[in-house]
Amino acid sequence: MATIDRRATTLALAHALSAAERGLAVIPLSRTKLPALRSPHRDDPDPLPCHGECGRFGHGVYDASTDPRRIRELFAAAPWATGYGIACGLHPHHLIGVDLDTKSGTDSSTALRELALRHLFTIPDTVVVLTPSGGRHLWLSGPPDVVVPNSASRLAPGIDIRGAGGYLVGPGSRTAHGVYETAPGTSRLAPAPCPSELLRLLLPHPRAHHPTPSAAERQGQGLVQFVLAAHEGQRNTRLFWAACRAHENGIGPQLTTQLVQAAVRTGLTEREARSTIASAARMTAPTARRH
Repeated sequence: MATIDRRATTLALAHALSAAERGLAVIPLSRTKLPALRSPHRDDPDPLPCHGECGRFGHGVYDASTDPRRIRELFAAAPWATGYGIACGLHPHHLIGVDLDTKSGTDSSTALRELALRHLFTIPDTVVVLTPSGGRHLWLSGPPDVVVPNSASRLAPGIDIRGAGGYLVGPGSRTAHGVYETAPGTSRLAPAPCPSELLRLLLPHPRAHHPTPSAAERQGQGLVQFVLAAHEGQRNTRLFWAACRAHENGIGPQLTTQLVQAAVRTGLTEREARSTIASAARMTAPTARRH
């Protein structure tokens, strides 16, 4: 079991309660920056997805609360906690965390400035939290109707984003590497609104819309493939059969060009192919079928 540092836990709880007064939902964290409470379902042979519906603690960011009584209960259940996490994406701030890392020799601050110049936005004055490793967390506020996903180095190397379902280590937290502190002059600021151009970069790219082929289109492609599979001696027969089916199903005119091209690829001339398709059209015409 983890060694209990009661002074660190008491300070973490005090900082967590102070954050909750500002509308920030919190959870206790261990020295590893992970949620201090383990999942109550960890030993279940076949655990079902649970976001706290079971009523027990241990669901990570889903335990986050601004209720002082619940926060005290969370810390009482995790007396080894030395820090606290602030849930992102929740009312009223809809917090977005921009994590500027310094690991692996990356210059994330310069990368963010270059993004700002390229996309014509500026980072407003906002809460800045200094990390023990020399990095920075910028707190921004997002629109209530927009879900910003978590990402790692998607914007640029060393820039991680904490959005819905994620959390930021709160200032005053003590971890195995040191203490998180608010940058001078920013502790009383509210999270500033995220610039619209930056917000656009944080959202997933819209997927290209590929319409689902209709039944007629699928059938048409099947008829074309039927013609393409013809061997010598069956090319004309296959083309005639396919053209008849196309006209019977009302897609003959639309499919003519593709059938001609397929027939030419099998060895027929364009003149032969068009003649065969014309015969199929006459054969399947309403007047022809009545006689």
